[in-house]
Amino acid sequence: MNDHDEGGSAGPHPSRRRAQGQLEAQVLAALGESPEAATAGWVQERIGGGIAYTTVITILTRLHHKGAVERERSGRSFRWTPVADGAGLAALRMRKVLDGEADRDAVLASFVTALSPHDERLLRELLGGEVPGDGSPGSGPTRA
Repeated sequence: MNDHDEGGSAGPHPSRRRAQGQLEAQVLAALGESPEAATAGWVQERIGGGIAYTTVITILTRLHHKGAVERERSGRSFRWTPVADGAGLAALRMRKVLDGEADRDAVLASFVTALSPHDERLLRELLGGEVPGDGSPGSGPTRA
């Protein structure tokens, strides 16, 4: 076992094993609390937990590449502002996966077919009731 195999809160560096998605969510939440564009140092202080400054920069840069944050030059550094919250980041990930597939229709059909009844109702509401098929309730994809 090496020093990177520590689990959860065990060991001297509990933050080392946090999932990337968890860190991204924490960074976005911290930025959302800022009344103005924030520095990486401010985000680092807000998150706490011994997160390294370089880790915060890495997460901010990844979020920037995903379109979830914007940055503006401030001296030799950047100031960061959120464009998306946690839900928006998840939606960006979903769109990226969808954009990477050749048969979008099949991917979307498979996704919708696997939704729970609650999620399917929510999706129907969000789409304004317009669904594939004859438009009547239950005329959407058949569940396997």
